[in-house]
Amino acid sequence: MAEVLLTGVGGQGIQLVSRTLALAAVAEGRQAMMVGNYGGMIRGGMTEGTVVIGLGGLRSLPIIPSAWSGFVMSPEFWETIVGRIRAGGPVAYNSSLATQGWADEVAAGGHVTFPVAADEIALELGSPLSASFVLLGAFAAITGLVGPDALVEAMAEQVPSYRSKSITANETAIIKGFDLGPAMAAPAFPVSAPVGAP
Repeated sequence: MAEVLLTGVGGQGIQLVSRTLALAAVAEGRQAMMVGNYGGMIRGGMTEGTVVIGLGGLRSLPIIPSAWSGFVMSPEFWETIVGRIRAGGPVAYNSSLATQGWADEVAAGGHVTFPVAADEIALELGSPLSASFVLLGAFAAITGLVGPDALVEAMAEQVPSYRSKSITANETAIIKGFDLGPAMAAPAFPVSAPVGAP
């Protein structure tokens, strides 16, 4: 089982990428559960997602005391999840918003860090609102949790009809992130583990 804690600021797409990750895992034959947690503000407040993915059956809601990995779009609310990420776990983060001092502190806490300049890359792609999908693509490559095709399909299912024009930009962002992430640098499951294994 692989647990992912996702954090950021409201408006960065944390809830959307959390659902996308969970749905992509299900599409690839894994079991997945997701829960979102966010403050009362629509934009600018704390937003967090928890996604649990397993090769076999999952038995309880994804309210977990600790997690294997972290996904950080903004370090602003990092303190809400840092104590729950197990030492040695990978933390992919948006280096466009994180200082080197913050990254050093995360690494000193026993986490393996993976910087991705998600905001800058999304801006270069002409779609600054797709930054969370850049980081999601990189996170998927780093961990091997899901492939890019499943992510793109799951994302397209989640985007509301009035935002359908963003699907192509989000797809480009996912693929770009996946290509940039060091492939299987921190695999979630043993490479030889078949879907359905305990």
